[in-house]
Amino acid sequence: MSAQSSPARGRPARLNQARTVRTALDLLNESGLDALTMRRLADAMGVQAGALYRYFATKQDLLTAMAEHMLGGVAGATGPAGDGDWSEAVARLARALRTALLAHRDGARVYAGTHSTGPHTLGFADGLIGVLRAAGFSDGEAARALYAVSHFTVGHTLEEQAALRTEAGGPASAEAMHEAVGETGSYPHLAATLPVLTSTDFTAHFEFGLGLLLDGLRTVRR
Repeated sequence: MSAQSSPARGRPARLNQARTVRTALDLLNESGLDALTMRRLADAMGVQAGALYRYFATKQDLLTAMAEHMLGGVAGATGPAGDGDWSEAVARLARALRTALLAHRDGARVYAGTHSTGPHTLGFADGLIGVLRAAGFSDGEAARALYAVSHFTVGHTLEEQAALRTEAGGPASAEAMHEAVGETGSYPHLAATLPVLTSTDFTAHFEFGLGLLLDGLRTVRR
């Protein structure tokens, strides 16, 4: 009997696309992206690995579906929009995207490089472009602003999640930075700004960069 056939002996079907994505996200949160393999996912679902390829021809297809699932609800983050409120609407969307990626271990790594055409991803993109077009940006400016905002948000979150992994960052990383800068005295500007450079207040870092982006967009609009 195939994985999609009617279940035997009254048992529920073991495999479908939605359950596969949810299980993959559970494994991601448990062990991280590097440990997520099609074989391990199949084992978790109690099926043969080949059964997964009914829905996902490659692991990249699976990651795209996972990225699409992660963005559920992000498109609704625009809030009230208008000519005077466009920058705050864009900021809300960027913050909602960051929050959605942070909600899953290695969420930004999963999302980066995927190109979903699902309703969550397209809704986010359409909402952001719509806010900008309504505020008077040209079609080209709005489209490029979408790339600028989403690339900044994903890139920042990639670095944020990498720094928070035990093996890559945290206090040990800050300590190494202090030692490297303080030992020789050759980097006075780094030494002066070390408290901020080694800070793990990633929300403050994100808001500063987002503010710069919005200031740039205001200049374009003028």
